[in-house]
Amino acid sequence: MQLLCAADLQLPEPAETGTSFAENAAIKALAAAQGGGLPALGDDSGLEVDALDGQPGIFSARWAGPHKDFAAAMQRVLRELQQQPGCPRTARFTCALALAWPDGHCEHFIASVEGEITAQPQGDQGFGYDPIFRPHGFAQTFAEMPAEQKQALSHRSKALDALAHACLQR
Repeated sequence: MQLLCAADLQLPEPAETGTSFAENAAIKALAAAQGGGLPALGDDSGLEVDALDGQPGIFSARWAGPHKDFAAAMQRVLRELQQQPGCPRTARFTCALALAWPDGHCEHFIASVEGEITAQPQGDQGFGYDPIFRPHGFAQTFAEMPAEQKQALSHRSKALDALAHACLQR
């Protein structure tokens, strides 16, 4: 079996016009499945901060701008939290996977990891918002954890486990 990505098939990147992680994952998966004529997997994920009404949420990558400057995006999160003194710093990383077929059928697998936003970035591992996210029950941010530990806890890992479990049950 050979795995291909949308770029291998020279498929255009669809506009993420959904209002949820699941909708955006489905848009990507369905575009790839229908464009390539093969089953396809789409992913959408991001950071949801409770005190910011779930933002950056589906706009997590866009908060980093066209150059994917996540240092600036993290500073924006921290700055907006500072404007709400005493607010809870609870947050979650959420991942939605959509497995789509060329006929339009689509299955969703959604998982989250709960945690809190730190007062400042900590650690230099990982990517994105990892330096300001500390999962509940841990003293380290995702950016301070060894890759294997983060992977075992991550929202993507949980969503992939759910997908694998569903596939093996059929």
